[in-house]
Amino acid sequence: MSNIDPGPAATGPRPTDRWLEPGPTNALVIYVLYLAGFVIGVSGIVGLVLAYINRGKAGGFVESHYTFLIRTFWIGLLYALIAFVLVFVIIGFVLMFAVAVWFIARCILGLQALQRGEPVKNPESWFLGL
Repeated sequence: MSNIDPGPAATGPRPTDRWLEPGPTNALVIYVLYLAGFVIGVSGIVGLVLAYINRGKAGGFVESHYTFLIRTFWIGLLYALIAFVLVFVIIGFVLMFAVAVWFIARCILGLQALQRGEPVKNPESWFLGL
């Protein structure tokens, strides 16, 4: 007989494995990654990849959150690029602040709906998705 340790795979799934599975917990992680993107820029891209991977797999109310999250990233990027171009006309600084407020508000509203177990009412919206 050998005394070889079977490793973590033989003991069952880790509690953190469910963070990557499609569902409310994964959508919550993506919202947090988006918000952390203000401090750690690459985390927003990681969240986008997770949203694309899990969209269409979760079913139920979470599907609207994945659509909302993907659109939040791309629309936010578009708004930020427009604001960056307008920085040369000075108004871009104000628009950058407005884009940051819009992005944070959209993430917070999405988080609140997710915590209530509700879908995003209008995930295809260009504004706040209310």
